Amino acid sequence: MLATLLDEYGLDDAEVRMETTFNRDLELESIDLVTLAGLLEERYGERVNFAEFLAGMEFDEIIELTVGRLVEHVVRSLEAAEAV
Repeated sequence: MLATLLDEYGLDDAEVRMETTFNRDLELESIDLVTLAGLLEERYGERVNFAEFLAGMEFDEIIELTVGRLVEHVVRSLEAAEAV
């Protein structure tokens, strides 16, 4: 999903690691996070609520959000959904 988003900006050759930040490293803006939220919802439905995840953060945390932190959220959300 992230590759799809980055491809739209011609950043398909960007190196993405767990510590890569969306804002500083990939230079994505809030509208890009909205797009990513839509992609996550398409793929996982209500099991992964990215908007709720971001709503629980301070502004500085959102600015410093890493790929790894998002991956951890997705994994935890899917595990929680399976446990129900």
